[in-house]
Amino acid sequence: MNPASDSGPAPGSSPAPGSGPAPGSAPGPDSGIGPDAAPDARPDSGIGPGPGIGIDETARAYFDDLAVLLAEAGMPADRVGAMVAELAGYLAESGGDPEEEFGLAAELAGELTGTSAPPAEPAVDARTWSWTADLFHDVTMLNEYGAQGWEVDRVDARGLFVCARDPEHPQQWEYRRELVAGGRRRSVLDRLAPDGWEPCGTWVGLGYFKRPRAASLGPAAELTAPPGAPDRGIFLSPRFYAFVAGLLVVLALAVAALLRFGELDGDLSTVLGLLTGAAVGALVPMTLLWIAQRRGRRS
Repeated sequence: MNPASDSGPAPGSSPAPGSGPAPGSAPGPDSGIGPDAAPDARPDSGIGPGPGIGIDETARAYFDDLAVLLAEAGMPADRVGAMVAELAGYLAESGGDPEEEFGLAAELAGELTGTSAPPAEPAVDARTWSWTADLFHDVTMLNEYGAQGWEVDRVDARGLFVCARDPEHPQQWEYRRELVAGGRRRSVLDRLAPDGWEPCGTWVGLGYFKRPRAASLGPAAELTAPPGAPDRGIFLSPRFYAFVAGLLVVLALAVAALLRFGELDGDLSTVLGLLTGAAVGALVPMTLLWIAQRRGRRS
């Protein structure tokens, strides 16, 4: 094909006679005009994951659909491209299934654009429940609630454990966490599978695995009267708060040392700016967890 044949008229030139639509005619479906035209939302618009990202065709179709949904929801094209590229890059590294990692494309688009329906408060007898915990005690909390019959279906894009409990025959579950980043996923799966462990979600290079306790407890693993769903969805450990406090102490000591050795000019506004930035940085993880909990709770 001759590239010049599709190049269009030169800047400033007039279109050739007969090349445009007839007077009074409706624009064609590929004209880029009208409510049905959304060139930045089409899978071939360049917004989806680039060809250099190592994902399969199923994952590429998932991200193409996600790009369309984000653009239709009003997200600017540059943000759509950056968002899709980041998610696709993470998936290429983890090697997981996109719907297992992020959920349905429509649900993820709603979360990313703020167009999803507001979550309802969980009922006492809820059969599904979403929650999160810090990394210092997430496995402990998983096993605590697994003993109450909560089975993790997946870890969603916000880091929430999306759980369900069989209303007829609730079973106890146990959990563990493994590092699966850097191409370790397959070796971890091969090592754990013989013992009955199956993957139930991935978050930032960490893989979570579950198995029913019936394998070791037998019929005793079935619960007769499990407690209701907790009325909260975020669990932060004392170690997490100690970690945040430690960061602030380290920063305060660093500022004091810089002042003593003359690296800072002693201007109060500079010192206050550093301390304020550190406080904000320490609060960001807690704030993000709180927002995720409020958006991820389910009845």
